[in-house]
Amino acid sequence: MEQFTVPQFIDVEDKIIGPISVRQFLILLVGGLTGFLFYKIADFTLFIFIAVIDLGFTATLAFFKVNGVPFHFFILNILQTTKRPRLRVWFKEVNVAEIRADLKRPEEKRVTEVIFTKAPLATAPLSQLSLVVDTGGVYKGE
Repeated sequence: MEQFTVPQFIDVEDKIIGPISVRQFLILLVGGLTGFLFYKIADFTLFIFIAVIDLGFTATLAFFKVNGVPFHFFILNILQTTKRPRLRVWFKEVNVAEIRADLKRPEEKRVTEVIFTKAPLATAPLSQLSLVVDTGGVYKGE
């Protein structure tokens, strides 16, 4: 049988300059360019104030991680979560044509009876099933 090497540490970003990855380098580059732009546009006291804020924001985006996820992905996840509804409800609407077609079917195959009646749940002994799975079939149960 042929041997293959399995890639390890696939979630680690490639480093280009010391401990800085490509993503971090690009974020720092954009932060540096905005700082230079503010240096050319604003007077020195306003530049110092804006540069401190820009440096903090850039360093946070480049280096800070929340639960191992880069900060900009964390912010995107928060925005996506706030836009989605908290509760999802499925409600099937039945139109008149479906009801008429259902009434033409024989009694034993009507969809409305299947939808509105619940079959009793089979009570499976989950603890015994888990023992069978955990022991690899050695425990057969009762």
